[in-house]
Amino acid sequence: MSKKKKKIQETTIENYYDLKVDKVDELVAALKDDEYDGEEVNFEMTANMGFDDPSHYTKTGKARKFNPYKIDKLAKVPVWLKALFVKFWFSGVVCYFVMMGLGVYLMYDDLDMLVIVGIVMGIVNDVFVNPVFRYMESDKREYNNFMMLPFPFKQFWTFFLNIIYYLIVVIVVNYIYTFINMFIGGLPVEPILFGIFAIIADMAFIGIKDLIVYLVKRRKNKKSEVATNA
Repeated sequence: MSKKKKKIQETTIENYYDLKVDKVDELVAALKDDEYDGEEVNFEMTANMGFDDPSHYTKTGKARKFNPYKIDKLAKVPVWLKALFVKFWFSGVVCYFVMMGLGVYLMYDDLDMLVIVGIVMGIVNDVFVNPVFRYMESDKREYNNFMMLPFPFKQFWTFFLNIIYYLIVVIVVNYIYTFINMFIGGLPVEPILFGIFAIIADMAFIGIKDLIVYLVKRRKNKKSEVATNA
């Protein structure tokens, strides 16, 4: 790639992420009736949707209005609850379609079943779960505490690391079943319990990882403080 072409691309990217300050000022002024001299902003759905629909009106016949600051119901749900539910749901799906679906063919080979389930779990988390977390997160990256590999951009090598990691998670889940069966016996492998056990094993490893990261950062901060005060 020539230097000229590369320079043009970089300029284009920079311009793309430029903050249009003048547009922001216009929007702020538009929301303040006393400071805006232009056309009055109409928040009624009937005026902005381009078509008329019964859902655009209240029961009393008044036109519904947009509320740009309205917080949706999903945003009010705690992050930890949404994260655990997503993990639980996808783990249950893997159990239902892989363990219960392929169990007829692999019922006599537990090792093959564990390997297949671990591989599928790794793929599902890399392709579906983590992107869902990235879609729901804010600039605070609050879902990083629920991912083993919380990288902001999808990396090729994380695909294989997730597979290896969830192979370990599935093995731990298998040991949980074995331990419980030592006392009660005959515990069935079904989506709900499997999802719960998968969350327990997954979050235990992620908690250990987060603790290590915290301790390393804390040690670095202390060293930097000592170096600054010296």
